[in-house]
Amino acid sequence: MSKPESKNSKSFRIGMFIVCLIAIIIFIVKYIGAFINVLLVMLGFGAVILVHEFGHFIIAKISNIKVEAFSIFMPPILFGVQRTEKGIKFRILPEIFPKEDDETGEGALSFTIPKKCKPGETEYRIGLIPFGGFVKMLGQDDIGAVKNNNDPRSFANKPAHIRAAVIAAGVCFNVISAVIIFMIAFLVGIQLQPAKVGSVVPGSPAAIAGIKPGDEIVEIAGKYKDLDFSDIGVAAALSGKDEDVLIKVEHPGGGDPEEYRLKAVMLPGEQMRLFGISPANSLTVAKLSKEEDANDLYIKTGLRPGDRIVSVNDREIRGYWEMEEIVNNLLESEVTLTFARTENDKEVRTLTAQIPLYMNTYQTANTESGIMLCNIYSMVPRLKIAASGIVPDSMESGAENKGLPGKVSYLFVSLYKKIAAIFSKKEPVEKPEHPLHPGDIILAIGEIENPTYNELTEIAAEYKDKELPVKVLRKDENGNEQELTVIVTPKQPAGSKKVLIGIIPSLDAEHPVVTQSVDVGNYMEKLSIPRGAVITAVDGKQVNSFYDIIREIRKYPGEKITLEWRIDKQTAGNASIDVKSDDSNLITVRSSLAENIPFEVLKELYKADGPIHAIVMGYRRTVSFIAQTYVTLRRLVTGLVSPDNLMGPVGIMRISYRIVADQPPVYYVYFLGLINAVIAVFNFLPVPPLDGGLVLLLIIEKIKGSAISERTQTIIAYTTWTLILALVIYVTFNDLTRTM
Repeated sequence: MSKPESKNSKSFRIGMFIVCLIAIIIFIVKYIGAFINVLLVMLGFGAVILVHEFGHFIIAKISNIKVEAFSIFMPPILFGVQRTEKGIKFRILPEIFPKEDDETGEGALSFTIPKKCKPGETEYRIGLIPFGGFVKMLGQDDIGAVKNNNDPRSFANKPAHIRAAVIAAGVCFNVISAVIIFMIAFLVGIQLQPAKVGSVVPGSPAAIAGIKPGDEIVEIAGKYKDLDFSDIGVAAALSGKDEDVLIKVEHPGGGDPEEYRLKAVMLPGEQMRLFGISPANSLTVAKLSKEEDANDLYIKTGLRPGDRIVSVNDREIRGYWEMEEIVNNLLESEVTLTFARTENDKEVRTLTAQIPLYMNTYQTANTESGIMLCNIYSMVPRLKIAASGIVPDSMESGAENKGLPGKVSYLFVSLYKKIAAIFSKKEPVEKPEHPLHPGDIILAIGEIENPTYNELTEIAAEYKDKELPVKVLRKDENGNEQELTVIVTPKQPAGSKKVLIGIIPSLDAEHPVVTQSVDVGNYMEKLSIPRGAVITAVDGKQVNSFYDIIREIRKYPGEKITLEWRIDKQTAGNASIDVKSDDSNLITVRSSLAENIPFEVLKELYKADGPIHAIVMGYRRTVSFIAQTYVTLRRLVTGLVSPDNLMGPVGIMRISYRIVADQPPVYYVYFLGLINAVIAVFNFLPVPPLDGGLVLLLIIEKIKGSAISERTQTIIAYTTWTLILALVIYVTFNDLTRTM
């Protein structure tokens, strides 16, 4: 007999419950908006798990297995109801308010409504923790081995194929649920990123094949209906090594689709094989989360969120890729953007803005470092600081601002880093000023004068966590240039493979100083110009910047011209070049906007024509996400994906909250469809005690002719639960470090 609970203990329990209840009510009233968002997140994920458990429940009932309890949400029990011989019995908070000498666990707040009814074996419960749910069958235990007993309705006493059906039902219901959820999303209509090429990584398979920004993928790997951008990444990831993937492309100018065959490769900084195709932006300036950021953008550029670019240097444009192409090839100090602005009175005004440009480093897939030494006829300009900031303690390498659905990471492992930046709203943290300032020109780093980008990264790695002197040329308040030396400490943030000094480098286009000449392949022999030389004239015309050099060179297509250079009063010389009509391989520098202007991602409405079409679209999307998850797990096992990139419950909840708080409801519906598909795959892994592992044990039992012993099952269950718990702790720790 249990020891009676003292009145003081019972009073204390009741008092604590009342205090907690009051605290919760105060919190809800004070933060009602946040509470509703959290509740929606919990209900959404609870529904996903509930669907899974309902699959087990309904098939168990059909199979005449005794189901002792079915719970919505997790214990402790908030409310329970069950049919008995005396009537309908209700239990309210039995664990929190137990009854003395009560071995049945009914609790002090239980009561029965008298009614003639057939006794029911299943208690239907609502848990106090609004997350998930569970089904409890006689003779079945999720933690240990299957419990043997003599009851013919016990789970353990049913044939293997019946037990397998009950176990697999949870996964099947998740898959069916995913199809239904996606069907609803497509019936309502959802904005996704189209399969349109925004940019192409130089040297990538797409670039080599000739795919251009603005092209639209109309067929890939045999799929041609309802394509969005995620299908491009899926086709690359699912393709075999050295396998050609057929892609049909429509060019902006019209005409019949052109066919390409691409082999997916590992690009620098990526963890999956890709084609080198990046998604497209729109021409509309994106909304900013903070008013001060919008004001800062207006002060620097004259642009406001919602403005739409209509022309660049008086050239009308139809897409962001056209603007980017013009800007990239402009190679001048500034560009004129014409934009349309809708005022409060709905009047549309046309305005212009002068935006400064800088020469940027040019990313490519051709070099081991991932960055080509940008050059003008083999001449590499000096480095200039485009932006600087304190190196963070941790980061998601390669995180990009890519929208949610359609750009929901084409592989689940990268889901966090692909969308966390969009839905994260961290409070600003005051940090000390970086010793290197935007506009600084790097004259020397360590012992190397006029370093190239590759030399910069190599020296930064050598000086990891050590003080590194950097000599720079900096303008004072009056615009006068002066040399000074600053000290930086290169660091390697958690989650990054690179040692960083906290800068975004560009190229010094204002001074015609050559850091070195580089080999540019078969296009020409590199010029014999020493490091630090200043180009003074092009074919006799004085030049003062690399902009001048490029402009003068392009005046003489097909001709031989002479470049004059000088180091000091005693050392000077010249070099000859043959100017090409097509200089795309010999002038590899590119211009970029010096001010960061955020543009909205390009989206199109994906909406089904009717219920049948919606079912087809939902089925295709479910299959796609299942395939993505499977590929991710396979690459995780083979070591091609680091577990550091996996996202745990905290990360998923954090992203879910941002979606619920910031996006239309259809996006959360879509996200829950994704989660259903992912959970289906994870649950059917052949690892006990996951559903797939339990089915595997049943297959072994069928082959063996008898069940595995309870001892063996217990050892397997507890071992794998320990491993799963360790993985959950690991990914949760990663989630927490990402948010700090």
